[in-house]
Amino acid sequence: MSSARDFLAEREDSKDWARQTVEKYAPLVNRIARHLLARMPANVQVDDLVQSGMIGLLDAAGKYDKTKGASFETYAGIRIQGAMLDEVRKGDWTPRSVHRKSRDVAKAIQKVEARTGRHATDKEIAGELNTDLDSYYHILQDATGTRLFSFDEISEGADPVLEMVDGDLPDPLDNLQQNRFRQELAKSIDALPEREKLVLSLYYDEELNLKEIGEIIGVSESRVSQIHSQAALRLRSRMSQWR
Repeated sequence: MSSARDFLAEREDSKDWARQTVEKYAPLVNRIARHLLARMPANVQVDDLVQSGMIGLLDAAGKYDKTKGASFETYAGIRIQGAMLDEVRKGDWTPRSVHRKSRDVAKAIQKVEARTGRHATDKEIAGELNTDLDSYYHILQDATGTRLFSFDEISEGADPVLEMVDGDLPDPLDNLQQNRFRQELAKSIDALPEREKLVLSLYYDEELNLKEIGEIIGVSESRVSQIHSQAALRLRSRMSQWR
């Protein structure tokens, strides 16, 4: 009888713990959801992001290990965002043609920069693709949905870099590889054209939305999306050796 009571008590404690966690960190989930929503296609709803984010929050609470150094809020934020992005990816809403064209842009950037030894311009990239500037910008606009929320996935098919802090203790060589990847990614970001670097900084560091960034740099919201997509694809081309 006592074991049954203990079991019921544990279940109640578990419910209380889950409720307290959700109540305390619900604002964090909502903030991340609304930030991500600005980068998502129109068919993604904020309620869907919040729901998957709550699952990520509870998962983070169950797996958090304070001995690894990160605060719970930092760790939970990574897990919450990861859960939201996983849910969107499962929807498989992006046409294959968009992925193919994005890869073509990255390859075009790589070829132009290898040939010229400097940043590839919009006109040069369009020329390498045998298309005009308007068509090139249309490709970037179509790629916005994929590239905006998968900035951490420069390496095609890899897990988001930030999510690698989760799980069991990694092999020391894995840690070394991750650290080198981060260092190279940081160098590549720092070497971006100034406008692209500024857009990434305002978006990821200052957490401004596309409209706010456009007002700061004096361009339209859609142009900010294009600049962001081009920056991400430029990084992809420069980090291709890590695939």
